[in-house]
Amino acid sequence: MVRFHKLALGLAFATALSVMPSSRIGNIGFAHASEMTEDEKTAEAAAAEKAAEELINAAEPYKPPEGSTAFEYEAEVHKMLDIVVNSLYTNKDVFLRELISNASDALDKIRFLSVTKPDLLGDVKDLKIEIEHDPDLRTLTIRDTGVGMSKDELIKNLGTVARSGTTNFVKALGDGSADMSMIGMFGVGFYSTFLVADKVTVASKSNDDDAQHVWESLNGEPSFHVGPDPRGNTLGRGTEITLHLREDADQYLSTNKLKEMIRHYSEFVTHPVSLRVTKTIQVPKEKDEFEDDEEKKDEGDDIEVSEDEDVEEKEPEMEEVATYEYEQINTDPAIWARDKDEITDEEYQDFYMVLGKSEGTMYGQAEDWTHFNAEGNINFKSILYLPSEVPPALQQGNLEQMKTGLRLYVRKVLISD
Repeated sequence: MVRFHKLALGLAFATALSVMPSSRIGNIGFAHASEMTEDEKTAEAAAAEKAAEELINAAEPYKPPEGSTAFEYEAEVHKMLDIVVNSLYTNKDVFLRELISNASDALDKIRFLSVTKPDLLGDVKDLKIEIEHDPDLRTLTIRDTGVGMSKDELIKNLGTVARSGTTNFVKALGDGSADMSMIGMFGVGFYSTFLVADKVTVASKSNDDDAQHVWESLNGEPSFHVGPDPRGNTLGRGTEITLHLREDADQYLSTNKLKEMIRHYSEFVTHPVSLRVTKTIQVPKEKDEFEDDEEKKDEGDDIEVSEDEDVEEKEPEMEEVATYEYEQINTDPAIWARDKDEITDEEYQDFYMVLGKSEGTMYGQAEDWTHFNAEGNINFKSILYLPSEVPPALQQGNLEQMKTGLRLYVRKVLISD
């Protein structure tokens, strides 16, 4: 993949040189093609080729993690990856939904295992999901304190074994029955990361493995690398996925965009999902040694102050400093999963307000609601609200402007609305 980019860059540079007007690069002059002899044209082509080669050589080649081993993707997995990356997605935001959903599953698993074996939690007792972005490095990182993966599990789960979900996904795409926005239903949601990333790095630490390992793959490559994490054990337990974003994925480096996506898809996830945000605080300005010495000298001057007089303390000079902190985004409960006899009317009204805010449609309080469970071939729990006010679009007969009022959640993650 990287080699392709470099060659493309070199060819573009060579093409640009071949159509340049009269100019000079280094010690070689270039004239219009109509004014050039065959020898001059040959010299120009050679110079362009040399310049392109220098440009390619100057680019930094991809270096896999130190001490890692290369593994080939299973043929079916590689085919599925190609389809995912090159399909016409109308909404690439689903990648974050899939990663948060996977992290939540990992947290559920360690919580279940710890019921009978509390010592499995070890020193990492907080079950949480943290997300951070770095605009300078163009990275987006999703970290959880779930069950984690060993080296063998990284190899098995992320590439070499064609799971039944992968087979079903490829088959559904082939007959046209698959909805690309439902990728997570096939168990292959992790691969949606390549919709927005040129490179994906996964670090994971499992209780079943003494060492932390790293998995890494480039977008479009037929192989991946797995090896010991050169940073050592930084997680304690859990998984950290770092996306090295593509040039057309700048929107995922925005704090507001990430907040919007988390609230939209994962607002009701059981475990806390926190986003690292930047805060500006006022702190006393640090002084260098010279300024400190000068102040002490001034304070040493002979100034008599009577015991009855209060000495005014000089207020320190302040400066603004940027600091980071994690802000929990999913603070609202999924009350539909609870027994309706345990939910008060106030809680139902509060939840209605939450839904209204997320949809941007506030029509006062709910007039009435019904909360029921359906059992059959498909089991589900549902709350239906009747607003106390008729929406303005409905009053005016503009049905095409009405927003859909149904939202489908699977395991508290938004799948469709």
